[in-house]
Amino acid sequence: MSALPGSERTPGVRTRRGALEDIEFMAGAAIALLDAVVRRQEKWAGVWRQRLALSAAAMVAKRSGRAEDGVALRDAVTLTRPGDDVGPAGRLLLAWRKLAARPAESLLSDQAVVAAAERFGFSSDDVIGEIAAAARDLSANDGPAVAASARMLDTVAGLLPEAERSLGAWLADVVLARKLNWPVAVPLLGVQLFVTRSAAEREKSGRQQRSGPALGEEWRKQQCLAGLARAAIQAIDLSAELSRRAEMLLTVAPTLRAKGSDAVVERFLAEDAVVASDIIPGISDRGLRRLFDRLFDLGAVRELSGRSTFRIYGL
Repeated sequence: MSALPGSERTPGVRTRRGALEDIEFMAGAAIALLDAVVRRQEKWAGVWRQRLALSAAAMVAKRSGRAEDGVALRDAVTLTRPGDDVGPAGRLLLAWRKLAARPAESLLSDQAVVAAAERFGFSSDDVIGEIAAAARDLSANDGPAVAASARMLDTVAGLLPEAERSLGAWLADVVLARKLNWPVAVPLLGVQLFVTRSAAEREKSGRQQRSGPALGEEWRKQQCLAGLARAAIQAIDLSAELSRRAEMLLTVAPTLRAKGSDAVVERFLAEDAVVASDIIPGISDRGLRRLFDRLFDLGAVRELSGRSTFRIYGL
């Protein structure tokens, strides 16, 4: 038994290469561990999902041939004034942030799927409505959650192949959340789908697709399940890291005397990044900057941009 390539060493989550049954078991085990994290509903769950959303957006941007990394994507959204266009790259991040912040059930309507498709760069047409209907059906049908997620990905690949790694991954995460009764989806497949595809794997995929749809569907299911397992392990690791950082913030919070500091602490626990231009009730821009400096000095938050101006803070 060997660890899945790209995963951390998480006890009890291992698989042999090849057999679909092994991969499906491994994915189910990893998702079960993640389910326990989700159901604890920790105070830092908001920033956890937002960080995963940023990672998913950065990977989708890379797959699309875009130059923006996570830092640039965060800047595109965080430093843009409300109402201004965040650009194509920023819209990728907004799509994943919506998944990470809205009730999963609300993301399966035709309107929500069309909006997500447009943010990923696909125009709304009849096929998007067909994809949305398939997502609702898969969410409502009996069967394992991980298998439904894989089937969602395969459906998008069949109806709109160019959207497989963006909208397909997005909807597969929504379907998984609905099947598991998670109130809010966790960005998973956007980060880890097909990340280990070597030249040999791509050639194998091509041979399978030429041999017939059934083989291609099985290969895609293997990739989806393996991606879910890797992503679940990565999300669990991130949850442990953010738990430690949140504990530090909550430890120093009672010592803060600035007016509005409680609201600032809540913002750090809910969102990936906070800037001095954010509107937080009870505290001015100047007061916010002073509070950021104090929290930074205390080691309770980090500066995320690496700049001396237009600084961005977060856990």
